[in-house]
Amino acid sequence: MLGLKRDHPVTFMNIQMKLVHSRLLWLATLLVTISLTTFAQQPTPPQTHLKAGQPAPDFTLTDTEGKEVKLSDFKGKKSVVLAFYVLAFTGG
Repeated sequence: MLGLKRDHPVTFMNIQMKLVHSRLLWLATLLVTISLTTFAQQPTPPQTHLKAGQPAPDFTLTDTEGKEVKLSDFKGKKSVVLAFYVLAFTGG
């Protein structure tokens, strides 16, 4: 390293400590950046006044084949179960 020999303990140790400190600083900066990015991207949940047991409002979603489906399409025809999986299929 830089032409220094290990038999110069003070100089060699100083260089090693500087390398360790620079790596720790880089790692800390990376962790702070990732944390800030993650928290900044959290979506705001929609506001609702629904209570447990109330009927769900009509909404439209895209099915697995890309076709739009409305909740009201099933009214009187079939039972509908709504299941929400947080972060499912999002890679999160």
